[in-house]
Amino acid sequence: MGASGLSSRAIIGEFYNRLEQNIGTEWLDGVSMLFQSNQESETYNWIGMSPAMREWIGGRHAKGFRENGITIINKEYEATLEVLVKELRRDKTGQILVRVRELADRTNAHWAKLLSTLIINGETTNAYDAQFFFDTDHSEGSSGTQDNDITSNVTTTTAPTAAEMELAVLAAVQQILGFKDDQGEPMNEGASKFLVMVPVPFMASAAAALKNPVIVDGSGSRTNTIVNIGGFSFTLATNARLTWTTKFAVFRTDGQTKPFIRQEETPVEIAAIAEGSELEFNEKKHHYGVSADRNVGYGYWQHACLVTLT
Repeated sequence: MGASGLSSRAIIGEFYNRLEQNIGTEWLDGVSMLFQSNQESETYNWIGMSPAMREWIGGRHAKGFRENGITIINKEYEATLEVLVKELRRDKTGQILVRVRELADRTNAHWAKLLSTLIINGETTNAYDAQFFFDTDHSEGSSGTQDNDITSNVTTTTAPTAAEMELAVLAAVQQILGFKDDQGEPMNEGASKFLVMVPVPFMASAAAALKNPVIVDGSGSRTNTIVNIGGFSFTLATNARLTWTTKFAVFRTDGQTKPFIRQEETPVEIAAIAEGSELEFNEKKHHYGVSADRNVGYGYWQHACLVTLT
């Protein structure tokens, strides 16, 4: 069906129909929490663990929110599609609707774009504890010094084998499981679900490491530990936005608090300057504009581990 004869209302309906399909955003909910905002910025001081049970000695010991936290400032984003009236009139094959659906897909991908930038910048941007999100010397209260920016030895840093990826993924999971909170309590003792996020060149080796029942290394064939380990599940996310050539990241996805925060003041809205407008009269054009107020920030670094292949 072409767009010829379709009203702006029908075109907007097609946009929202495509938007609801959430194409290309499968990994977002696993690594981020969505919070609604009603002002210019929001401050998150609740990041920090709840108190652990202790023997009742000398009355109750109340623990409030931590003083350190993060503030996320909302930003306004937009995208505008221009359609010539003659293009709309002549469209018999649905080319304009294709562009409208692409606009919806790009809009859906915006969260992924923002989070991917946050992930890439994790080695140089502070988390709530005033340390870089991916860092070697996190420390809070009684946690001791903790490292979520580790290395793993491979033969070729830009082309790891499945066996090397298997060992690197397990090293990251082991690191996450060992993290302690500010009270010295295990932070992730109940963790069982993890997302392995890799750049495109690592897709094949990561998929083999997570799915193949048998791994081939220098000693021959052996059982794949990741596939056969009990009580854990792994999901692969190949992120084309990652610019890494020697790195990948592992995230815990089953925690109440996630590694990242998505904040939304106003949801995606689309408006049109179309039939009967001055734009149509003067320039014979229609505009379809998308907008949203939102931003992202860092949550729990303890639910994330960056691996650099060396």
